[in-house]
Amino acid sequence: MPIRPENRHRYPPDWPQSSLAIKERAGWRCECEGECGRGTHPGRCPNRHGAPAYGTGSTVCLTTAHLDHTPEHCDPDNLRAMCQGCHLHHDAGHHAVTRT
Repeated sequence: MPIRPENRHRYPPDWPQSSLAIKERAGWRCECEGECGRGTHPGRCPNRHGAPAYGTGSTVCLTTAHLDHTPEHCDPDNLRAMCQGCHLHHDAGHHAVTRT
């Protein structure tokens, strides 16, 4: 997911490398195991970067999500590779609060 320009300063300078490392750790497959709250997949999400997404058939774009929604907190334990669907659902509540 693209970083909003107003939030770019909150990410470390090496964010592209950190994000890539998380995706490689995941084997380019979504690491969500229900954190997203969708309830559409038992266990780990089956979506893989560049492949058709289960259910929709859209092309999967693997992203890196902050589990605590804090861009400054880039410890690998706080980061998960997530497909765009899981990432959007994971962030939905946070976005609702910060929208204003």
